[in-house]
Amino acid sequence: MTEAETPLAFAEHDHSCCSTDVLARAEDMVRAQGLRLTPVRRRALEILLESHQAMGAYDVLARLAEDGFGTQPPVAYRALEFLVEHGLAHRIRRLNAFAACMHPGEAHSPAFFICTGCNQVAEAPGGGVAAAMGDAARAVGFRIERLNIEAAGLCPACQEGA
Repeated sequence: MTEAETPLAFAEHDHSCCSTDVLARAEDMVRAQGLRLTPVRRRALEILLESHQAMGAYDVLARLAEDGFGTQPPVAYRALEFLVEHGLAHRIRRLNAFAACMHPGEAHSPAFFICTGCNQVAEAPGGGVAAAMGDAARAVGFRIERLNIEAAGLCPACQEGA
């Protein structure tokens, strides 16, 4: 995705096609790396892909339980941990929640735009911000180990409604 493209969450699009495409790319990536997308991991990813909203672990757990995957928190946490560790999902720290990665298998520095009106979360390219943070860190002798780029505000639809 180029810097000029509108993040999918905030643009009109065929979400079923969007989520099907991301799931297929995730499956290909996992297979290529010799990993396993177990039924619970796959279902957790499908749940995250149902919308462009971040979900808490207990929300994912409730959905997994509905599908017969168990009701104990480790069921969801292990699946989400696998998805995040392998670049299939992102942790949105501001919300203490998770969102499916829209670019699995691609090296990228995402920036997350969180709408405070409708709770949509858009993943957008954040390479420029990450580079600027790296430059600022080097200038003061700091080594960044983890960088999360998150901004809260209003999406185009909520701005129109305001």
